[in-house]
Amino acid sequence: QVQLVESGGGLVQAGGSLRLSCAASGRTFSRYYMGWFRQVPGKEREFVTAIRWSICDTYYTDSVKGRFTISTDNAKNMVYLQMNSLKPEDTAVYYCAAQSAQSVWSYRAPRSYDYWGQGTQVTVSS
Repeated sequence: QVQLVESGGGLVQAGGSLRLSCAASGRTFSRYYMGWFRQVPGKEREFVTAIRWSICDTYYTDSVKGRFTISTDNAKNMVYLQMNSLKPEDTAVYYCAAQSAQSVWSYRAPRSYDYWGQGTQVTVSS
C-alpha cells in the first residue's frame, strides 16, 4: 500500500521560503513519477512540478520556474519541494502524488496519479 505523507507547510511572508517534504512508503519508487500539485478552494488541482525518480528528469509549471526545486532522497524515500521567493499567489494546499512511470499518460495531469498525500497548507502573506 503506497502512503504519501506531506509536511512543512505554514505561513510565510512574500519573498520567503519553505521546504515541503513528502515521505513515501509501500513501494520501490525508482520507476515512479513523483509530483507536487496545489489547489485553492473553488479551483481545480494544478500541476506544480514532477520528477521521474530514477533518472531525475524534472518538470515545472512556468509560474514556479527558477523559484521552486523538486528533489529526492533515495535512501530516505523522501521527495522535497524547495520553494523560494514565495508570492501570495502561491497560497494553496500542496499535495504530493505518485504513479508508476508506465502508467503516467501526462505528468502534468492529476488524473495520471493514483496515489496522493493528505495535503499541507501553504499561506503566503503580502
